[in-house]
Amino acid sequence: MGDRDEDCECRPLGFLLGLPFAFLALILSILGAVIWILGSIVSCVCPCCCCCAGLLNLAVALVKLPIKVLRWFTRKIPC
Repeated sequence: MGDRDEDCECRPLGFLLGLPFAFLALILSILGAVIWILGSIVSCVCPCCCCCAGLLNLAVALVKLPIKVLRWFTRKIPC
């Protein structure tokens, strides 16, 4: 038989508890998307800016944040 995590894929309680936090992360991801667009424009205009790479990596991490928050909550709540 499989692990306990594999047997219980659907955890609605963890999903529902994570929704408010995912909403806050969604707001941060919109901010990350704006930073990513502005950083892309700046890096196209001036490709010698090394600081833009770190800023763009941060922006991409912010865009992925809502999914990470929901996954974290659903993994922490048992079936």
